[in-house]
Amino acid sequence: MLRLAKLTDYGTVIMTTLAQSDTRRSATDLAAATTLPADAARKVLKDLARAGLVQSERGAHGGYALARPATDISVTQIIEAIEGPIALTECSIHDHRCDIEQSCGTRGNWHLINRAVRMALNQVSLADLAMPGSGRIAALARRFAPPTSVSIPADSIQRTS
Repeated sequence: MLRLAKLTDYGTVIMTTLAQSDTRRSATDLAAATTLPADAARKVLKDLARAGLVQSERGAHGGYALARPATDISVTQIIEAIEGPIALTECSIHDHRCDIEQSCGTRGNWHLINRAVRMALNQVSLADLAMPGSGRIAALARRFAPPTSVSIPADSIQRTS
C-alpha cells in the first residue's frame, strides 16, 4: 500500500487551515484548531518554513502564514517539504541503491509510473485541497479513473441472421 507519513498528513491539514485564514497563526493555535499534537505541529511548521511554503514571524503579532498564494502551492511541494522527493521505489529516485538494478526489467516502468504520480499531484493545488466540494479534484480524479464497464441486457441485443 502506498501511504503518506503521518507528519505529511498533518502538513496538509495545517496548510489547508492556513489557506483558509487571512491572519498569521501561532503553532499552538494551529495545533488546537486542527486537533494535532502541538509538538508535531511545530515540527511540521519548521519543515514547511524550511521549504519556503510558510513564513514565520516572531513577536506579539507573529505566527505562521502561507509564503505565497494557495493556488501557487502544489500537493507535491507539501509532500516533498516533509518527506523529501516522491519515490514509489528506491530506484525511482536513487541510482545504484538496489541489489537487482542491473537485472531489473521493471526499472524503466517504475520511473514512468513515478513521473505520472508526481504529475498528478502537481496538478492539485493547496487551494483545491482547501476547498472541499469545489469539483476540481473530482474532475482530476475522473481523468485518471479506469473506464466504467457498461452492462447491456442480453435481451436488448438484436440478432441478425
